[in-house]
Amino acid sequence: MSEAPIIAQRAPYPVEVAEGKTYFWCACGQSKRQPFCDGSHKDTGIEPVKFTADATKKVFFCGCKHSANPPLCDGSHSKL
Repeated sequence: MSEAPIIAQRAPYPVEVAEGKTYFWCACGQSKRQPFCDGSHKDTGIEPVKFTADATKKVFFCGCKHSANPPLCDGSHSKL
């Protein structure tokens, strides 16, 4: 059974990503390495989201875990 994700923070995480590098975004909210997965989702039924950067740039990873466009922020935190 799936649990609801924990809100890690009510704002995005700005991260400089490197082109071609793969990141695993924490979808459960329990990781101590926000916004990235550290394996804390075990037994939550929530899996991390794989993100491969298409360019070296700053992206805004969702911090509230409620984005309709995971792993990126879509402003959902403003409605929580």
